[in-house]
Amino acid sequence: MTIIDLPYGKSSLPLSLDVPFDLYQPIPERQPEDPDRLVQHSLAQPLGIAALERFRGAKSACIAINDKTRPVPYQHLLMPLIDRLNGIGIPDHQIILLVATGTHAPANRNEIESIVPAPLLSRKDIRILSHNCDDSAQLTYLGQTRRKTPVWINSIFYNSDLRIVTGNIEPHHFMGYSGGVKSAAIGLTGRETINTNHAMLGEPHAVMGEFERNPMRQDVEEIGAMIGVHFALNVLLNSEFELLEVLWGDPRHVMQVGIQRARALWFTPIQDCYDLIIASAGGHPKDINLYQAQKAFTHAALFARPGAAIILAAACPEGIGSPHAERFARIVRTPAQAIEAFTKSGFQIGPHKVYQLALQAAQNTLFLISEMPSETAAQFFLQPINNLPHAVQAALNRMKPQPRIAVLPHATAMIPVFESSET
Repeated sequence: MTIIDLPYGKSSLPLSLDVPFDLYQPIPERQPEDPDRLVQHSLAQPLGIAALERFRGAKSACIAINDKTRPVPYQHLLMPLIDRLNGIGIPDHQIILLVATGTHAPANRNEIESIVPAPLLSRKDIRILSHNCDDSAQLTYLGQTRRKTPVWINSIFYNSDLRIVTGNIEPHHFMGYSGGVKSAAIGLTGRETINTNHAMLGEPHAVMGEFERNPMRQDVEEIGAMIGVHFALNVLLNSEFELLEVLWGDPRHVMQVGIQRARALWFTPIQDCYDLIIASAGGHPKDINLYQAQKAFTHAALFARPGAAIILAAACPEGIGSPHAERFARIVRTPAQAIEAFTKSGFQIGPHKVYQLALQAAQNTLFLISEMPSETAAQFFLQPINNLPHAVQAALNRMKPQPRIAVLPHATAMIPVFESSET
């Protein structure tokens, strides 16, 4: 009997298996002994761009920070960055931290306090604000991209003399990779901008791990250029959300270096698809709600043959995480109905999560272990089961003897690369 701990919310679930399986874990890299020194070193050596010194005396600086759904270690990043802004003559009262919420609800005070480290919260001259994609009074129109995306950007960010984005670089289930200008080009834009960009979701190269040919990601790069993002401060994290690498400089160069590193961390060779995948989204905050945890189904499905079963452990203490998704889910009964309704209605943020789950449920049986009410999970084409052993047994009961089983404790950190069985 083998026991594996699957991250679940802020704790874990024990998985016991007495049948053969393949375990896929991220490379067990540990953060440096002094992550703060790593941040300082990176800030002193910008990639592909002149030093921050050229903005000496700027009258305003705005830093885009991720919301509570992203595990960015701001306790290491923000103080050194703001100290450097102070060092080039930009005082606290000319600095704004802007929570890049995208289409998520604006961050409230409690959420801001969970993101921003306490020493910064006590510096009263630094303003901390939250973006609202539906508040037209906050937005400035910049025109259209080559792909006809209308660009509405947060006016405070756009009108700042120095514009900085922060975040983490990791594979993204349809954007290719997170990181770079995305924190502004999606996180600080209007709903119309985000909807139009995300409507490319169905295009062939809008897939995980694709950057240069990904139409959504390249649209984001163009939006970032129109906004004029000056610097990106991005990190790569291990499966424990510990800091592995810090990249600072021109956003494009940061992405180029970050993608190379991400591929080494998260791409894993496999020889064939699996009949059963037992996965975790990676724990909090990746499973804070179904809106976020759905990404783990996307990763797990890459390991699955058609007709396979996927069991996902994702606590989802905040439920679905999107009222728009909930409303859409109430009017469809089957994956086929959801796919048809979404296709006919045109792209909408929120319902796109129902559409993605419907695509996956049309191919595979999806089991979910969560804190959500069973009836809520069932509306999203998921088979809710109260505990992990029952879910495993229910899946195995449907299968032929000796099924191929994969276990992914950190599903969103794994991308399979298929190898020939002869290699």
